[in-house]
Amino acid sequence: MQARVPVEHPFLVMTSMLIGAFVGMFSETSLNIALPKLMGSLNVGTGTIQWLVTGYMLVIGIVLPFSSLISKWFTTRQIIIFGLLAFLVGAIISAMSVSFGMLLFGRMIQGIATGLILPMMFTVAMLIFPPYKLGAIMGMCALVIMFAPALGPTVTGIVLAKLSWQWVFWIFVPLLLVALFFAIFYLKDVGEVTKLKVDVISLFESVIGFSSVVIGVSFASEKGWTSPIVVGTLILGVLVLFIYVKRQLTLEVPVLNLKIFSISEFRVGATIMMLDFAIILSAMYLLPMYIQKGLLLPVALTGIIMFPGGLVNALMSGVAGRLYDRVGAKMPVRLGLIIALIGIIMMAMMSTKTSVAYIIIAHIVLMVGCTLAMSPAQTYALNALTGAQSGDGSTIMNTMQQIIGAIATALATSLLGMGQVAYQSQHGSHALNAAFTNGVHYGFYFTMVLVVVALLFSRKISYPKK
Repeated sequence: MQARVPVEHPFLVMTSMLIGAFVGMFSETSLNIALPKLMGSLNVGTGTIQWLVTGYMLVIGIVLPFSSLISKWFTTRQIIIFGLLAFLVGAIISAMSVSFGMLLFGRMIQGIATGLILPMMFTVAMLIFPPYKLGAIMGMCALVIMFAPALGPTVTGIVLAKLSWQWVFWIFVPLLLVALFFAIFYLKDVGEVTKLKVDVISLFESVIGFSSVVIGVSFASEKGWTSPIVVGTLILGVLVLFIYVKRQLTLEVPVLNLKIFSISEFRVGATIMMLDFAIILSAMYLLPMYIQKGLLLPVALTGIIMFPGGLVNALMSGVAGRLYDRVGAKMPVRLGLIIALIGIIMMAMMSTKTSVAYIIIAHIVLMVGCTLAMSPAQTYALNALTGAQSGDGSTIMNTMQQIIGAIATALATSLLGMGQVAYQSQHGSHALNAAFTNGVHYGFYFTMVLVVVALLFSRKISYPKK
């Protein structure tokens, strides 16, 4: 009944990490609202501006696999304080940016911080709270992570309506200073520094492989899929990842324990969860831009339109968890994906004259479906693992979520551009909002395919044994 590492004030110990995780997840979705405005301010196109989203997620995905290794080389305080300082520096660089390159650099520094803080929050919670309190504290951590994306677009919309886009990043500074205060004065070292041997080859393979794939897909939106740069980068990424996977399967202590993919339940549950995350991110990347550039509505209204769906996303997590406890994963996952399919079909039917009420309803339907499927799929996957495998499984899913999310966003951007070009070639370039809406339709068709693929995988979920 005792915590593995008893501390005097566990909630004060957690405060800095909870704030850091909130800011990290807030940053992941809040910038989607600002992208149309940034395109005009920085004089860049859709293919370039999406790097502010994909680049951020790519860095998180690169850092996450090494979180366990980093915790064996540095103390808890060192990791969290460094992460908060990195986010603070990245936010200031982004707020003071005078060019797209400078802004992207600041965003990627923020990605490093989020990749360090998120896994540490769960690790520390597991150590400093007794077992009978873990359910409550894990629920609190999950609520922080889910509520931040719900609040992000609305707050950003209000900020952009009154202030310049730089203030999207300045608002992080006071929160991060408060988190640093709690980290310096209340955070305790709870991990064990053993300085395990670092497999440098795996490190380089991971960075080169994942980044090459994301970069190749991202470049395709501007240069086309037949461009030598795109083809060469994708081939390099796939080859390096193939070598990386083989190495992880043969190492005694792999960076990512990929052997657990041989467990059918984990493989199915993890795949559905990653597809579900890709559905949410691709749709939430397209929707705010459609509202602003397709319907020509102001940015403040964009945030308000997206708030009900984001709030439902946060609140449905608890419902989905309780439903899993009662009936297992198969029913809520399949029901959720069917609801999500209805929501994305509604979005694919939107036009330049669609009402605000219709958009809000379509967004809510999509969020209900995705959230209903996400938590049961994750629990189904992790319940198939035992002992140390659980930590490996959680790391793999968190890592692949960010990588798959970055790839899905890049593919949605590429299809958005294709749809615009297709419309303009038939109708001319005078109706820019109609062309943009047609491009958004192409992106939503891709999201629809993701839902259908996830539904096919859901057929392999087994009912719980009596």
